[in-house]
Amino acid sequence: MKTVTAIYTGPALIEPLSNYFADRFPEHRLTNVLDDSLIQSVIRAGKMTKEVLRKIYGICREAQASGSDLIFQTCSSVGKSAEIIQHFMDIPILRIDRPMAESAVRNYSTIAVLATLPTTLEPTMDLVRVVAEEQGKKIQLINGLAQGAFHALSSGDAELHDLKILNTAKALVDSCDAIILAQGSMARMADRLTALGTPVLASLQSGTEALRPYLEDP
Repeated sequence: MKTVTAIYTGPALIEPLSNYFADRFPEHRLTNVLDDSLIQSVIRAGKMTKEVLRKIYGICREAQASGSDLIFQTCSSVGKSAEIIQHFMDIPILRIDRPMAESAVRNYSTIAVLATLPTTLEPTMDLVRVVAEEQGKKIQLINGLAQGAFHALSSGDAELHDLKILNTAKALVDSCDAIILAQGSMARMADRLTALGTPVLASLQSGTEALRPYLEDP
């Protein structure tokens, strides 16, 4: 049995990811670490700060010391921390959104990035650009910020949150080949958005499936 430590900056993804992991990898163990102060700090600063990076490093160091075999960074706003901190760790750190970005770039040329926060939108768009450069492919990125959706959810209005995402997606479908959902917690809306007629990519399933080679490697 191997242990994966998943790092979250909000609670919305914990249950769906835990359920998906348990279904796909019942012989392995998932440990969830939630620190919502991380995303609040990112929102205040408008970016991932050194202090946020230090906190994430501390979580990773503790996970490694406690016997984890793998760290799973589930927040796209601080996704780049995985590449930075990896240099100081002896266990792999994977980010949930990279497989989604790789698939999007591989299969589509005009990609809309749908997010509820600028601090998630920009890092996700940066990741897609990096992946496109790695694949040697020219792409066009479209900004799909659902203004006010995050605030609605934070205020307890999930219905308004979903409506703002849906309306933003409706405005994007005619100008792109595919939509990628910048936040893993948005995966629950993938089917509803796909019904608009444009492929929608989410990170929950593809990102979690990317753990398989590491878990199966003896």
